[in-house]
Amino acid sequence: MTLKMGAFLDKPKTEKYNESKTGAGLRYGLSSMQGWRIEMEDAHSAVIGLPEVGENISWFAVFDGHAGSRVSAHCSTHLLESISSTDDFKEALKKEHQLSEEELMEKVKTGIMSGFLELDEKLRKIPEVANGEDKSGTTACCVLITEKYVIFSNCGDSRGILSTKTGSANDASASSPVLATLDHKPSNPIERTRIENAGGNVMIQRVNGSLAVSRALGDFEYKNVEGKSPKEQLVSPEPEFYMKLREPEIDEFLVLACDGVWDVMTNEELTSFVSARLRITDDLETVANEVIDTCLHKGSRDNMSIIIIAFPAVPKVDPEAKRKDEELNRLLEQKVTDIVKENDSDIEFHAVFQRLSEEEILDLPPGGGLYSKKLCIEEVYNALCPGKTDNSVEACPNPLASLLFANANRAAAASSAPSSNSTASSNSSS
Repeated sequence: MTLKMGAFLDKPKTEKYNESKTGAGLRYGLSSMQGWRIEMEDAHSAVIGLPEVGENISWFAVFDGHAGSRVSAHCSTHLLESISSTDDFKEALKKEHQLSEEELMEKVKTGIMSGFLELDEKLRKIPEVANGEDKSGTTACCVLITEKYVIFSNCGDSRGILSTKTGSANDASASSPVLATLDHKPSNPIERTRIENAGGNVMIQRVNGSLAVSRALGDFEYKNVEGKSPKEQLVSPEPEFYMKLREPEIDEFLVLACDGVWDVMTNEELTSFVSARLRITDDLETVANEVIDTCLHKGSRDNMSIIIIAFPAVPKVDPEAKRKDEELNRLLEQKVTDIVKENDSDIEFHAVFQRLSEEEILDLPPGGGLYSKKLCIEEVYNALCPGKTDNSVEACPNPLASLLFANANRAAAASSAPSSNSTASSNSSS
């Protein structure tokens, strides 16, 4: 897959798809948005209670498609089915309280692994894929939540994090990402070695200078090296696993998101932001929407999808936090009003926002800052200056220039900072 010029819209599509449900001691809220991309290529899966396995076992996944949406859509429908077809997988989960952790994990991981690999082979047989018409692929970041464990399986550069309490109940900074998947990027030493052993190379942090992820389902033009197993190809469909024993007293929430979110937020920023907003509202769809809007305003140019899964110890709505948030909204409303009046209503929105960004405003949402209040600010501005167009969102830049600029910045940051799970992922896959 090559980088396509003009793969962006003139204005982002901000309509969202939402979904939520409660069950198995969990709540989830989901939000997805097309954003600047010419096509919506993200997909998701959310299942509370697995048929034939157990009503207290749940499955969630996000799929970030590239070069089209066929593979991501297919995987969102069929990956769990492919994994659940393994009898050992189902039987192990039914006996999770009887099996040792080692026995359970061996059977569960084997089932998930075979599900990924078998589905990848089945994808090859889709007519449009088999004849080369469809060259799409997708990342997959999944989580299986049982009564005892949280088990991530990750293939690509979407990401999952689990947040737990680390301090006082009313302190958003007391939430911390204790488990996070690591992105599969071509420049990672293990990934680079596999790519080079398969006869490929890594240029501008991409497989053969083209694909920005080193593991994915689909992408069969990178999986045709003779004499190499599926796991040894230029692009591998093999997931990596991350497991944690559930701790009901401190496990707060879990987030799965495509890299359109991680491009502009670190693990810590997203954890702090979600934790803070959950003290304002217990509506997970609302919080998920706020994350996506904030990421759009922070500059994400990709499709965005996020699932927030709340455990029983999730932060509760706090009257004091709500009061401060309402106070902040009133303060911003007054500041916007003052700025507009000072300029006799002859001022563009972007100039108002810039003025506000130069002020020291207290109690802005952690991890989101002023960007998370942009819609609130815009609403006030539009009421004061009806008919003025919002020029605050600059025209979407040349994607190749953006890529080179972003890669240069990330390379510089990577060379000057120690490795960390919280590093924001690099450019999107298409």
